[in-house]
Amino acid sequence: MSNWGRWGPEDEAGTLNLLNPESVLGAVRTVRQGRVVSLAQPIGPSTSVPPHRHAPRRFMDRDAGDYALGARSPDGFRFAEDTITLASHTSTHLDALAHAWTGDELYNGHPAASLRSTRGASRCGADKLRPIVTRGVLLDLVAANGGPLQQSTPVTATDLETACKRIEVVIGAADAVLIRTGWWETHRGAHEYHDNEPGLTDDAAAWLTERDIALVGADNYAIEVQPSPPGTTFPAHITLLHQHGIPMLENLDLAELGAAAASTFLFVAAPLLLQGSTASPLNPVAVL
Repeated sequence: MSNWGRWGPEDEAGTLNLLNPESVLGAVRTVRQGRVVSLAQPIGPSTSVPPHRHAPRRFMDRDAGDYALGARSPDGFRFAEDTITLASHTSTHLDALAHAWTGDELYNGHPAASLRSTRGASRCGADKLRPIVTRGVLLDLVAANGGPLQQSTPVTATDLETACKRIEVVIGAADAVLIRTGWWETHRGAHEYHDNEPGLTDDAAAWLTERDIALVGADNYAIEVQPSPPGTTFPAHITLLHQHGIPMLENLDLAELGAAAASTFLFVAAPLLLQGSTASPLNPVAVL
């Protein structure tokens, strides 16, 4: 089973198609306090990245030093500007549907050959993602476990079912499901953050697809357990992104949301329309 063809042969947005005025209005009704919580990890030159990615860099194009060296300051006006370079999968980001596949086809049967170094992803790229306003559901495995999960702890479908029963929430269509493992809280900035993380098993990913969620996110770098089971490589990515078109929101900071004991909330995120990119950095928020 998959979502290929469900929204037509040209679809590149996947389960973001589930978002509609009714789901937005239903999500707004979860707001009780008016409190806004950022779910993003910080991003800058010191941000930790896995070995195969370039670290973020900042270049100051204009700063106070220019004026100290005699740069013009018309009528006393001064300004600063900078340029940043970063991998699109740096820090908190939303994977586009072009990010992972198997065989020669991307999600929905679009040709993998549409990914080229000269133009990026002409199909299923970050520019095909959409603004997201929907109900968020926090499955707080730290609270359920009595502390952060240990390295390589598998999170199974049974674990997700138990977490839902604990908070008495039924996951439904168009929900944004966020999973707190405690991995970021115990490893932030450390090299070990990008190695042997706890996370979803493939059966847990399949369980989520059956509930027709809009997206899934977690406070780790790949959402799924690492290392992958023998004979597989990132199987949950294939199940979620490739087969079902479910965007994956990686590298969240869910500590404050967990401390607020918020099970459901208004979830808001706006991916950058990065043409041809395979992900978009963003700052998702929960409104409690």
